[in-house]
Amino acid sequence: MPSCYRLDRDRNVLCIHVYVQPNARTTEVAGTHGEALKVRLAAPPLDARANQLLIDFLGKNLGVPGSRIRIGRGARSRWKLIEIAAPDEAVLRTVRAWTQG
Repeated sequence: MPSCYRLDRDRNVLCIHVYVQPNARTTEVAGTHGEALKVRLAAPPLDARANQLLIDFLGKNLGVPGSRIRIGRGARSRWKLIEIAAPDEAVLRTVRAWTQG
């Protein structure tokens, strides 16, 4: 199975394919969905609230400032490409653990 993430060493950016489920009861990582990391978000997909919650959630759980996380593609879609600048080994370990269930 192809991985949900890849490290772009040229740009020093971790790229994560994410599938979001807005309007969930809680915000949490829920395993994988196809070839993407599935994240449930306790926010509606209105006025970019779900996108901001996704960035805040990832930043908090990965120990990365929100300024280093951006939505590279899919800002208006459930399928997103998240880019995390200058990831350290702890970020890579956490993402690896999320994708391995």
